[in-house]
Amino acid sequence: MNKTPPSAAAESRELIAFRVGQQEFCINVMTVREIRGWSAATALPHAPRYVRGVINLRGAVLPIIDLAIRLGLPSSEITARNVIVVVQIAHQQIGLLVDAVSDILTTSDANIQPAPDVTSDLVKTFVRGLLPVDGRMISLISLEHVLPTGELEAA
Repeated sequence: MNKTPPSAAAESRELIAFRVGQQEFCINVMTVREIRGWSAATALPHAPRYVRGVINLRGAVLPIIDLAIRLGLPSSEITARNVIVVVQIAHQQIGLLVDAVSDILTTSDANIQPAPDVTSDLVKTFVRGLLPVDGRMISLISLEHVLPTGELEAA
């Protein structure tokens, strides 16, 4: 009897969904190291506008990226309700400032729709695809592009 291996599209993956402003985004749960409450960041001189600063995370310096600003969305006022999603990008840990973590989703690659052709190349740089969930559209973010290559190495 010949058994065909399941295709890559049939493999399920877990994503963590979060809100930034009025929009929902998700990332691969395997890149997430922890989720922590907001703590004030120390500003860095001449840092890009989307870099909120750095915090001390158990003796390590963790850069905090305001995901709203990085994605070109309006920045909201930071409150105690904001959270930092600590993610691993290549060999670097960074903190993503988001409004709230909303869900853990289990899906397959077959359910992820490509970004429409009417979007700009910049949108396609950040958004790997769109996931329809319960009447909502959740953008799957490509973390590799959150920090430009040179800044990722310098961070």
